[in-house]
Amino acid sequence: MNEPVIYEVRDLHKQYGRKAALNGASFAVQAGRLVGLLGPNGSGKTTLLKISAGLLTATSGAVYIDGQTPGVYTRAVTSYLPDRMALPVEIRAADAVALYRDFYADFDAGKARAMLADLHIDAKDRIGAMSKGTQEKMQLCLTMSRAARLYLLDEPLGGVDPAARDYILQTILRNYNENAAVVLSTHLIGDIETALDEVIFLKDGAVFRQSGVDALREETGRSVDEYFREVYKC
Repeated sequence: MNEPVIYEVRDLHKQYGRKAALNGASFAVQAGRLVGLLGPNGSGKTTLLKISAGLLTATSGAVYIDGQTPGVYTRAVTSYLPDRMALPVEIRAADAVALYRDFYADFDAGKARAMLADLHIDAKDRIGAMSKGTQEKMQLCLTMSRAARLYLLDEPLGGVDPAARDYILQTILRNYNENAAVVLSTHLIGDIETALDEVIFLKDGAVFRQSGVDALREETGRSVDEYFREVYKC
C-alpha cells in the first residue's frame, strides 16, 4: 500500500446480548479516497461508524485513525455526521455554528455560514422548527466545515430532497483534500456512485467485499447499484 492509511478496522466485533452487530469486520482506507460503506439495514454500518467516532465501545477488535485508537486525538481529527440530529433542538443555527467553533480548533465558521446561506438556512432559525431534511443539511454543513483528516458520514443524503442532493454531494467533494478520507454510508447508491473511489460492502457484520469502483464495474459488468441489488436481493 503506497499511500498512508488514515482509517483501519481490524477484526471488529460488537455484541448486543446474543445479537452480533459486527462480526469480524476488517478494512483499511487511504488518504484522498471517497469510500462508500454499503449494506442493508442491520448490516452494522451505523455501529461501525459510532465505534470509530468513539461513541460506542467494541466487544473486541480495534479501530485505528492515524494509528491511534478512538480517544482525544482521534476526535480532534475526525468529523462525524450521525444518522440523526445530535444538537439541542432549542438552539438556533447561529448557536450551532458557535458551538462547533468553540469545540473544534479546525472548524471554519465562515465556511459554515456560507454553506448555510446557500441552502437558505437562516442563522436565526431554531433547529426544532426545521424540517428533518433541513436539520440534516445544517448538520452536514457543520460537519464538512472542519478541516479533518477523516470524515465519517452516516446517511448524509437520507432525508435530503433530490434537488439538494447534488449540492450536498458537491459540498462533500469540495471540502476534503488529498490528505483526508471520507467514508459515508448510504442507501442512495445511484445518486453517489459516480463520485466514489471505493466501496466496502458489509454483510452480517463483516466485510463481504472491498473494491475500487472501476475495478468492480470491470469485473462484474454492473454498476455499483446493480451489484448491490444482486448481492442483497431478498
